[in-house]
Amino acid sequence: MSGTRSDRVRVPIVDDEPGLTELLSVAVTEAGRRPSPAADGESALRAARGCAPHAAVPDGMLPDMTQPCSPEEGVLRLRGPLRRSGAHTHRSERPARILGDLMLSEDTREVHRDGRPVRLTAKEFDLLSLLLSHPRQVLSKARILYRVWNSPFDGDGNLVELYISCLRRKIDKGRTPMIHTVRGVGYAIRPAEESR
Repeated sequence: MSGTRSDRVRVPIVDDEPGLTELLSVAVTEAGRRPSPAADGESALRAARGCAPHAAVPDGMLPDMTQPCSPEEGVLRLRGPLRRSGAHTHRSERPARILGDLMLSEDTREVHRDGRPVRLTAKEFDLLSLLLSHPRQVLSKARILYRVWNSPFDGDGNLVELYISCLRRKIDKGRTPMIHTVRGVGYAIRPAEESR
């Protein structure tokens, strides 16, 4: 499996719970691989044919398969085989992220908009950093919870909504908005000139 091309390696995920499927998919994506969700064991096996998956994540309630651990433990266990098999990627981080008139420095943990400093809490900074690392992309609440709070999505996105609201007050107040809600999907950040 170590010789398999990384862009073809998929990790089958079998679960009928959309929230859990998304959480596990995020873990696989962050490990540098492509998740391959399936609703049942047979579908997962069919999807796995023709590729060499490094790991598979079956639902414990499937009638034809079982998993021996909780979802949280499953995410942790999944990282080990992916890392050992070379299924991770090395991402180079830029010390500063710039989008339009918004600048975030990872080194100094400072944020400026239109040249003016913006004071953020640690979690607000982490949330903004995540959004800026995926400009114009819509990030789901599940992905944000996993990346910023290392927490599984339990169907309650109030924490994310609260922090997005706080960020908007500090980043967008009195200016053209950059942080946008895509109803029923998630949140995205775009340059102010694209929001007019």
